[in-house]
Amino acid sequence: MGLFDGRVAVVTGAGRGLGRAEAVLLASEGAKVVVNDLGGAMTGEGANEGPAHEVAAQIRASGGQATANSDDVSSWEGGQRLIREALDVYGRLDILVNNAGILRDRMSFTMEEEDWDSVIKVHLKGHFVPTRFAAAHWRQVAKETGAPVNAKVVNTSSESGLYGNAGQLNYAAAKAGIAAMTIVLARELERFGVRVNGIAPVARTRLTEALAGFGDALAPVEGEFDKWAPENVASVVAWLASDLSEGVSGQILKVQGGLMRVMRGWEPAAEARADDVWTIDRVNDEARLLFEQVSPLVPPFPTS
Repeated sequence: MGLFDGRVAVVTGAGRGLGRAEAVLLASEGAKVVVNDLGGAMTGEGANEGPAHEVAAQIRASGGQATANSDDVSSWEGGQRLIREALDVYGRLDILVNNAGILRDRMSFTMEEEDWDSVIKVHLKGHFVPTRFAAAHWRQVAKETGAPVNAKVVNTSSESGLYGNAGQLNYAAAKAGIAAMTIVLARELERFGVRVNGIAPVARTRLTEALAGFGDALAPVEGEFDKWAPENVASVVAWLASDLSEGVSGQILKVQGGLMRVMRGWEPAAEARADDVWTIDRVNDEARLLFEQVSPLVPPFPTS
């Protein structure tokens, strides 16, 4: 018996890298997988049905069940068709793994409008649209049956979105949005029996290999554990997508080699209180104390 026998999974961005490893692992554990990949370039241009079909064929050759889909998940129609295909072909949907993404790194002062729009669209809207139609389906099923659907969504955020990274304003903004989206979706969909979590992976993919000075550091070392292999991340995704992670929702897990961390963002680090209206001078006095508490490395504030 596989962990996902009888379950149906949709994996976006599954033609390469992390998505490919996730789709293959889910299928090896018995899931029927819709392998989605537009097949575009790393920077988002073009389309090619080949990657999705290659992964689906690989799964079938290994005895699994898979169908290829090359819809653009960042379009309203494409995301809707993707979810509809899973329901039409396999009759149900249990798991959605959102993984599609591109890179167009630029410093803020040289970034063009298209660099911003394309990255935000593929990552942020490309996570939202499939989830929107999957959630509508699960809501309807829960209403019709009167029972929770026991479905899972796994989103793909990034350290860049959690910590920030110079030169990746568009990418970081999208990934931070995905982390926030994960929390909101978990709260909205809990009533229907849907759990939503996210990962912040560090692994060897065509996106990370293209980063200056970073690709070489992720290369496998002969005779050693390949800690940057996408398969390390795929196992975490599979756990989140399974019943083994029961009770876990609205969480972000960082995965880096042999390391996992539960990430929490924007928690209070220090506070000040006033009994009456804040004045600029009072804010200045209290803010100086606040930042001295949380970081002694903050440069001294100017005095009035």
